[in-house]
Amino acid sequence: MIKWLGLAGAVVAVDQWTKWVVVSHFQRNEVVDVLPFFSWVYWTNEGAAFSILAGAGGWQRWFFVVLACVFSVYLIYEISRLRREERAMGWVFGLILGGAIGNLIDRWLNGYVVDFIYFNYEQYTFPAFNIADSALFCGAALWIYLMIQEHRAATASKAE
Repeated sequence: MIKWLGLAGAVVAVDQWTKWVVVSHFQRNEVVDVLPFFSWVYWTNEGAAFSILAGAGGWQRWFFVVLACVFSVYLIYEISRLRREERAMGWVFGLILGGAIGNLIDRWLNGYVVDFIYFNYEQYTFPAFNIADSALFCGAALWIYLMIQEHRAATASKAE
């Protein structure tokens, strides 16, 4: 359990440190092109992924704070139930917990999340994101992969 909570803590630490660097060295809405398809930015997002509910008038801040708190408690409970051989799910829960707490801190303190990684090419753009978002995505992608593998194994065992 400690290992997976440590993973979550490391995600939170890296996330908060990188956001601090951006806030300390950039002006809000500043864009610094690094490559033709990649920029560092300092943007804020009051909504969720892809700015969902960003302009909802403020209530969404506390909605997302409560949601992240409830989900974090659930993840800690699930981590406490993991067996030693369930390492992959430990990675899943640790990454998702760290990402949820990283963005929770921003919402709680500021009312918005700081985003700073931005990919775009010509007219094609991807919403800006941060380390917490990356951890959430990687944890969710790994979870989906594990579910597919579990389904395939179950299907194969039924066929035998």
